[in-house]
Order: sequence, then structure tokens, then C-alpha cells
Amino acid sequence: MSQDHNPVVKFLLSRRSRPAKTLLAPPPSRQDLETILEAAARTPDHGKLEPWRFIVFDQTALTRLADQVEQHARSLALGEDVVEKAVRPFKTGPLAVAVIEVQKSSEKVPSIEQSYSAGAACLALLNTALAMGYGANWISGWISHDRVFVEQALKLTPEERVAGFIYIGTESARPPERPRPNLNDIVTWA
Repeated sequence: MSQDHNPVVKFLLSRRSRPAKTLLAPPPSRQDLETILEAAARTPDHGKLEPWRFIVFDQTALTRLADQVEQHARSLALGEDVVEKAVRPFKTGPLAVAVIEVQKSSEKVPSIEQSYSAGAACLALLNTALAMGYGANWISGWISHDRVFVEQALKLTPEERVAGFIYIGTESARPPERPRPNLNDIVTWA
């Protein structure tokens, strides 16, 4: 089947994340968000371990989280630019979904495959939001990997970690296309 006749392939060949700073209210409705989450939960999952879960932050929760990020960053005596960059998406985003990797004990499924599944859940969540006409962006940053912060602010357990924050909203501006990899540079035909 030609790509010209397949709307899913056309979408995937033209998909583009939207900068978080361009995402405004309104965010997806509860019904639309549940559809987005349902699609993300259909990600590849060897062994049906469900090595991920989702935390949904509305604008009020994001504002509260922004304050916690700022306090933590300042307690670490980080530079003002680092603090601002970490706080900005939480302060301005209308909605975010944290994809939490949850490692499960398994003799058959290595932990790396569980990490890949969590990353796939992030991409499925991002792409579904984009396909439904919302703007979306996948962000992590140092705050996602700071154990003290994620365990205190997000209540993560030691075997959990943030795979990413997916910010979703109404896009205020379409970003320009960016250069994509040249297949000749990244593909080996065996």
C-alpha cells in the first residue's frame, strides 16, 4: 500500500513535537485524555508486565510541582538559568502526564526491555495526542532523574523512575520543520 493512501503513515512521516512553551489551555478533555492514555497503555509489553504507570497533572498540580522544582533546585544551589529551565514547563503547561517506569521482577523479561516499553509508552502517548490534534512534547531533564525530588514530590518508590513528562495542550504556534536524519547515514542493509 502506498503511503499516499494510508493516513497513519502520512501522519508518522510528518509528525512533529510541539515546544512545551507553545502549549496553552485548554488541555484535552477528560474523555480525550482517557483515549490518549488507553492508546499509550497498548504499547509493546513483553510478558504483559505493565512496567509503567501514569500520573496526570492538571494545571493546578503543575503549578504546585513548579514550586517544588524551584525549591529543590535552589536547595542544590543551581544557577538561575538551570532553575528557570527546569521550572518553566511546569509553570506554563496546561497538563502533563508523567510516565513512570516501574521495574518488575521477571526471569523472562530483562530490565532493559522494561525500560524500552516505558519509552514506547511515552512515544505512544505523545503521538496519540498529536494525532488527535493537540500539541504535545516529551521532556525529561535533570529533575526527572533526581532521586530525592522524585521520591519526595512524586512519591516514587526506589524501583520507579520517570521516563518522561508528556506535556499536552492546545498549540499556539506551529514550529518550523527541522532537519531529519539522512537514511543513507543511519541504515545498513544486510
